[in-house]
Amino acid sequence: MKPILPLLAGAALVAGLLTAVSAATLPEAALAESNGGVKVMPLGDSITDGIQTPGGYRIGLWQSFTSAGTKVDFVGSLSNGPSNLGDHDHEGHSGWRIDQIDANITGWLRTYTPRTILLHIGTNDVIQNVNLSAAPSRLGTLLDHITSAAPNAEVFVAQLIPLSYNDSAIRTFNSAVPGVLQPRVAAGKHLHLVDMHSALTTSDLVDGTHPTANGYNKMAATWLNALKSVPGSLQPVGVTPTVTPTVTRTITPTVTPTVTPSVTPTVTPSVTPTVTPTVTPTVTPTTTTTSPQTGKGCSATYTVTNTWPGGFQANVTVTATGGAISGWATSWTFTAGETVGQAWSATVTSSGSSVTAQNVSYNGTVASGASTSFGFTGTTSGSTAVPAVSCTAS
Repeated sequence: MKPILPLLAGAALVAGLLTAVSAATLPEAALAESNGGVKVMPLGDSITDGIQTPGGYRIGLWQSFTSAGTKVDFVGSLSNGPSNLGDHDHEGHSGWRIDQIDANITGWLRTYTPRTILLHIGTNDVIQNVNLSAAPSRLGTLLDHITSAAPNAEVFVAQLIPLSYNDSAIRTFNSAVPGVLQPRVAAGKHLHLVDMHSALTTSDLVDGTHPTANGYNKMAATWLNALKSVPGSLQPVGVTPTVTPTVTRTITPTVTPTVTPSVTPTVTPSVTPTVTPTVTPTVTPTTTTTSPQTGKGCSATYTVTNTWPGGFQANVTVTATGGAISGWATSWTFTAGETVGQAWSATVTSSGSSVTAQNVSYNGTVASGASTSFGFTGTTSGSTAVPAVSCTAS
């Protein structure tokens, strides 16, 4: 029993509150669709439910799992979505705030025992203007209850998607989320920050609050990238994650200006036959990656958006210059001992203090003069400096 109301903008979320009931009164057990896969609980409000697009981000995420041959069992007391969503179960309660999810979470976790939780909650706290200054504290309490009831679960905590009519409050809440997670992560809790806000813009909203079908697809891609960054999140507890040979982060630091025609033992089978004896010692590998095509290019701006003891969050904005681009890559060198922790909306690799970040599938194409961005959290032993960032377009 779940309310599906054809409402617009924030009204859909607020009105859901009037009909929301506690999980104990919901008759759907939703276990009929269990396929024996790893249990994943989509958890939140109407954005998780999929108002305006029934099934929401769960459709694209499920299809990605199916395409990759990953066996996943969505779990929860609610069920909705189209036929191309193979598993309809979830805990997306329209109109609910953080405290309402918190009041029911322990029971849900005991009933469904998820391995992984995808949490997007707080939008209704903003829309209903319920003690917003304490919303981050309420989120912390919810996370404490989750990690207490399911200590081995991997919990992915999203910074909220934009809100067209009060995004400043959304941004204020989002800026506090890393500080909520950091001390708990330091204490060994399995919490992972996901920047969902940067994945969408207000143009991806159908009513100012809920995503369009394409907006939900962007959410699905962001969740998927986050899950891939924690391989154990899609495997049962106790199973050692398998690292595939496609990881390439060790290739770049082994290539130096002294590369000779001979192939050394450090070259892995992933090196393609295009490496031939015609490469001379005077050809440096960086020239091909730093020279943009004529007439197009990009610039990058690095901003530290939040800091806390021992950690920080940063955002990098990439702008297309001289024409539209179909891909981009940025690089920089930390100067104050910083390291990258978890990143979103980019594929980030590190070698010592050197970092490279490349576009993902949904944000490589950028119109001339337009921008896209990615972000990450990191650790530092002291101060946090702003490095110079280079950008290469393709």
